[in-house]
Amino acid sequence: MLDPVLQTVPLGRQWGTTDPFLFCVHHLDRYPAANEHMGPAAPLEARDLGMDFSGADGWSMYHGSIVPGFPQHPHRGFETVTYVRQGFIDHSDSLGATARFGRGDVQWLTAGAGIVHCEMFPLLDRTGPNTTELFQIWLNLPSGDKMVDPYFTMQWSEEIPRLALSDDEGRRGELTVIAGAIDGAKPLAAPPDSYASRPDSDLAIWHLALEPLAQWIVPPAVSPDTTRTLYVFEGSVSVAQRPVAQSTGVVVRPDEPVTVTAGSAGAEVLILQGRPIGEPVAQYGPFVMNDRAGIEQALLDYQTTGFGGWPWPTDDPVQPRDVGRFARHADGTLERRGELELDHRQQV
Repeated sequence: MLDPVLQTVPLGRQWGTTDPFLFCVHHLDRYPAANEHMGPAAPLEARDLGMDFSGADGWSMYHGSIVPGFPQHPHRGFETVTYVRQGFIDHSDSLGATARFGRGDVQWLTAGAGIVHCEMFPLLDRTGPNTTELFQIWLNLPSGDKMVDPYFTMQWSEEIPRLALSDDEGRRGELTVIAGAIDGAKPLAAPPDSYASRPDSDLAIWHLALEPLAQWIVPPAVSPDTTRTLYVFEGSVSVAQRPVAQSTGVVVRPDEPVTVTAGSAGAEVLILQGRPIGEPVAQYGPFVMNDRAGIEQALLDYQTTGFGGWPWPTDDPVQPRDVGRFARHADGTLERRGELELDHRQQV
């Protein structure tokens, strides 16, 4: 029998991925109590504001100067899937859409022909802590879809399918199904022009959480061409009886079942899989095309059109402190998910 483990790789700040994914970033910032501006109630003088990726004291401001996060910036030619486990994100974009989401919610954004958006991390609790944890996954688009209309959608935590798992010894786990149907769990709809919306993409984004020593067998993928990687970001596991430490990625064979067993402290694993698009990739910062000419055209289009312009009064808008989870779409459709609730639970 062939070894199901093809490769193991250490995980840094930006995780390496395989086609059709471009990369994944796991942000985990243990922000302190909030000040009156929804920024950290802590000195900022020693930080390189506007470019603070230092991780000093367990957190970064990123490109934010008052509130942490990423003020307005453009994208073209790919998709972002943002899965927030702790804390909140305030989103605004050039389509006119805006949102506050977090604690298990997923935002799926097809940049397509071009969009400008900002993602700020408002700190809402004046007594703290304000831990913020999220994954942002960059998913490529095939050449024929790189210039589709941009599209913004939300997957709310209350509606995302979650499978309750139990092994032969009664040890439990849970599988959060963001993309990719499995064991009767059908994910919420991806954007219409997403690569995930193609039936033959075999694309999956699953979050696996296991109790100590619990086992789960990952079923074979639909296609033998699929690439599948398990990212162990909390605890440790064994994959097909091979020990895998925290902060390690494991590329496995897609055409055979693979047994994952949690270590003595339990484990959390992000699983990304999909059939490769198999096209050339040319990337320049926030633009992902197929060749240099496509990148040059993206730069020219952004310089001349601003991808529709920026309709907000500042580059880094945030919602008022007491606003709960919601999304207002470009067509004016409003989704609300209840009043804001603050507590000190550190896990979704």
